[in-house]
Amino acid sequence: MRFQQLLARAALGALTVLSLSPLATTAAPDTTAAAPAAARPPIADFFSNPEFSGALLSPSGKYLAVRMGRKDQRDALAVITLADNSVKGVGSFSDADIGRFDWVNDERLVFTATDRTVGQGDARYAPGLYAANRDGSKFIQLASRAGKPFITDGGGTAIHSRELLPWNTYLLGQPTRQDSEFVYVTHPAIQGPGQIDHVDLQRLNTLTGRYTSFKRPGESMSWLLDQNGEPRLTTTVEDGVSTIHYRDPGKDQEWRKLVSFNSVTGGKGAFTPLSFGPDGTLYVISNGGKDKAAVYTFDFATNQIADKPLIRLDGYDFSGSLIFGKNKLLGVRRLTDALDTTWLDEGMKAVQAKIDEMLPNTINLVTLPTQPESPWMLVESYSDLFPSRTMLYNSATKKLNLVGGGYPQIDPTRMAQQSLVHYTARDGLVIPAWLTMPRGAAKNLPLVVLVHGGPYVRGGSWGWNPDAQFLASRGYAVLEPEYRGSTGFGRKLFRAGWKQWGLKMQDDIADGARWAIAQGTADAKRICIAGASYGGYATLMGLINDPDLYKCGIDWAGVTDINLLYDGQWNYTSDMDDAWKQYGMPALVGDQVKDADQLKATSPLEQAARIKQPLLLAYGGADMRVPLPHGTRFYKAVKQGNPNVEWVEYEEEGHGWALPKNRIDFWGRVEKFLDKNIGQAAVQ
Repeated sequence: MRFQQLLARAALGALTVLSLSPLATTAAPDTTAAAPAAARPPIADFFSNPEFSGALLSPSGKYLAVRMGRKDQRDALAVITLADNSVKGVGSFSDADIGRFDWVNDERLVFTATDRTVGQGDARYAPGLYAANRDGSKFIQLASRAGKPFITDGGGTAIHSRELLPWNTYLLGQPTRQDSEFVYVTHPAIQGPGQIDHVDLQRLNTLTGRYTSFKRPGESMSWLLDQNGEPRLTTTVEDGVSTIHYRDPGKDQEWRKLVSFNSVTGGKGAFTPLSFGPDGTLYVISNGGKDKAAVYTFDFATNQIADKPLIRLDGYDFSGSLIFGKNKLLGVRRLTDALDTTWLDEGMKAVQAKIDEMLPNTINLVTLPTQPESPWMLVESYSDLFPSRTMLYNSATKKLNLVGGGYPQIDPTRMAQQSLVHYTARDGLVIPAWLTMPRGAAKNLPLVVLVHGGPYVRGGSWGWNPDAQFLASRGYAVLEPEYRGSTGFGRKLFRAGWKQWGLKMQDDIADGARWAIAQGTADAKRICIAGASYGGYATLMGLINDPDLYKCGIDWAGVTDINLLYDGQWNYTSDMDDAWKQYGMPALVGDQVKDADQLKATSPLEQAARIKQPLLLAYGGADMRVPLPHGTRFYKAVKQGNPNVEWVEYEEEGHGWALPKNRIDFWGRVEKFLDKNIGQAAVQ
């Protein structure tokens, strides 16, 4: 019996025995031959909901909690007892799916509800909060889900509500000591969509529903627990200034200021709290006056970070986490080109080496239980060819067992390889980019320049990505530039993108396409630009700025006018934070008054008449980040002088496509659009 079937039965309370067979070593896929066009993987293989979407070891490592997607059924939560492979359902809903979940202690879990069958426009429910023992007993609702008077368990029994925490109650998402029935939850004071005044922190008893609140030193927006699972740091944000406060041990209600800095641009002494070590040492992420952010320790006596970094990544800002155990630092999970682990502990180095020997073609991320009493470890395995798979490793038997994979239908021997490349922009700035090449082809290819959203984020990392892999499976090379303004590659690259929408940021993207032509990778006559959100904006500005370079464009959920982001429209709700409009956008995007001429010159809406290339536009009717008028106004303007504009609105969708049917429909349109304009149909 398949693992998914066992969980389906377990969710209804059936006790089932599961035998986990060892995972066979996977041979390296053949990358020499291209799959025939007739054998292209179906669109649904890339854009259906994942079949398996999460697993967590209990604190002792004796039990495994899993959330499993089931065909035509709601996602359920179950627990496997690893000693005998018995499975027990913990919770499921007749009207919702299991959302987030975590262990409270070795006997108890907390979880939320979500609904994967509706888009943003039809979503009406808060996630709620629930708790149950690992055998399904002592089930309790802790927080309201859209004010519903009752919930249903897996058997359909009505459970009448008691006095619940309000709907805007969320798991903190940080590990506690996991030796009591308590967890920490946050309670944001929400003033409207995207508008949070402050965030309260509460210690919640998952057996009784009783809670206590912590005193805030101001308008707290984030919290950090210490090594004992106690609130120790909070960051307040007021008038565009972030202040980090510390609560000394033994002084429960007294907070003292550590540092203040500009919330958007940073400043002297600015840092991001990372974690507390077993001895109470605070580890922080800071630039420390350098280009790349690194990990430092913080001195509470002087209120300063250390002079020298503890961990620095060559060529990257630090992003990741510290792995503690046995009262010491065991290793570092860090993101360079890919997410990987550096172990400092000799025992874990040996474990990692053994797992890598068994799985030689993937990156294998090992996660330890927080209070290990068993030989089990969780392994997440992935590569550019393999969607992530979750496995269990037994350090005593040295065997791997497959738990599940999100996209088991994907055949890695038919996937495309991805690499990190660099090219030089016209002003000399070095731009990183991700290049995905179709299997079996290397020269003079049709190219899709895929622009990431944000824009002030890191666009991607090495691994399996459904968008790029789908395009490559259709014969397209895919270039994803980390243009100036992107984060993760140093402050120089990030700062170079300030106030450069439609200007140098746009040049970086075009320079990437020209680099691909010069390398012989791309056919100069078959290049299309595409992207969502800011990527949609860049798509439109690319067609405007470089009409001879791009033969077509695909914009979904894209910004079409910066002033529309500021002003919105009276009959459409926006979740754009007022503080971002007041302090962030003037500094990073452009000031409506001081930069009025620039914002007009770099507005796709104002320049719509200049776009003559074929264009595919797709927008969500319930989008609150880039509301629908961005799309409808632009479509009305551009189609007056361009007959080759396709339009689709997904009425129930928000800022992106939540529903598989819409993802499959959209990418089917993309496939036909590209084929017509730069694909096989275009060269016949």
